[in-house]
Amino acid sequence: MSLKKKSMLMILLMACAAFAGCLGSDDDKEEEEDDKPAWLDASDGGYTYASDVDNHRSLMNDLCEIKDAASSGGGYDFATAKDIYMNGKNAQKDDGSYRTLAGFASATGKNHDYDDYYGMNGSVDAHIMAALDGTGDFNGTSDTVRYQGTAKLTVNLGMVAYTLHELNAAILKAEAGNWGTDDAQHAWDEGWAFFHGPDEHYGCSPAKVMEKRAGDFGTADADGVAATFAATEAAMNAGLTALQNEDMQGVVDARDEVLKNLVIVYSQAVLKYTSKMDSNDTAEKYQAEGYAFWKAIEAYAAPHMHDGCYNMVVGHKVMMMGEIDSSACDAFIWTNGSQSTDENATNDTCYNTVNHMVSTDATDEAGCEGYSSMYYMDNYAATMMNNVLDLTDSSQLGTSYDVTAWLQPVWDHYGITADDIGSM
Repeated sequence: MSLKKKSMLMILLMACAAFAGCLGSDDDKEEEEDDKPAWLDASDGGYTYASDVDNHRSLMNDLCEIKDAASSGGGYDFATAKDIYMNGKNAQKDDGSYRTLAGFASATGKNHDYDDYYGMNGSVDAHIMAALDGTGDFNGTSDTVRYQGTAKLTVNLGMVAYTLHELNAAILKAEAGNWGTDDAQHAWDEGWAFFHGPDEHYGCSPAKVMEKRAGDFGTADADGVAATFAATEAAMNAGLTALQNEDMQGVVDARDEVLKNLVIVYSQAVLKYTSKMDSNDTAEKYQAEGYAFWKAIEAYAAPHMHDGCYNMVVGHKVMMMGEIDSSACDAFIWTNGSQSTDENATNDTCYNTVNHMVSTDATDEAGCEGYSSMYYMDNYAATMMNNVLDLTDSSQLGTSYDVTAWLQPVWDHYGITADDIGSM
């Protein structure tokens, strides 16, 4: 064979090898795509992702398996539930490790209000671990109560914290000029992944809670879609569009709308389960559910609830005063409430000159003077809520509570109406 022919043969063989290599790469790529679960498609629940958040969405399946393990059907296997929570099972990353629910919940510096409110780093994790271990707020409680805490706290407190963190992270990235699909839009997508997750695992998501509570309170449309979910879905889509258009106000408005609807749905849940605590058979279960749903919004609700002024003279009663500081408790005066100009008119009213409220408990001057800034009670209504939902206090059971008055200032703050809440 001539040298020229040998050279041509070698070139042809090299070309075939390269071509085969290309074919091999395509086969590998196709195999990788085939390995991807069908449920990791481009959208979930009416929201189409702008970036790859498959790993984040896979975390929702951990919630389903934690719930199954910790349930009565799973033999109240809190050890397995804890293992999945701490070590992960379904959200495997490229390096072979697993994304975990505990990893986020215990992290510091996250963009939510829980750690500041509770005065501790990793406050979300602390609440969940107490349910898993039967310690803290769950010390000495039954398996039923621990199951409700485990199932409801991981889904609601945990994933709502994840969601709000990501929406706030998206805003911070956008403020720094990083609007793209690898930055702000990616964080926003993660927010929906944690709130809704894959359609196939929707039943284990906070979004599912919206559907359930809308059924309880008559706030679903004719097709059964919760008003809270429809508003949240619309806000998430609007927020993503705003990020794509570099519209900061649009992003902030969308985040605020999501938060408002989270407050609505968890208010509905707290109203429902505190009202059912008079049950003869399942009061502790309902108390535990109310507790978990309350923890999902406490950090965002309590700062807007009534503060109180404690009266040392009149039966040691506390008057709810709205959002005040301690000085308002010094501002009560014994005066002529009728404002009569009659020279014989007498003082008959304990009136507060700061917020113009009248104490119906203090019926004489001595009682009116019983209020003092020394006994100012910050977040008094939130304290009462936590007393009702004290899982270690069985005396709270057997009573149906209407906590509407405690939550009303919260609804006022977020612009939530009676129609938004609905009725059972």
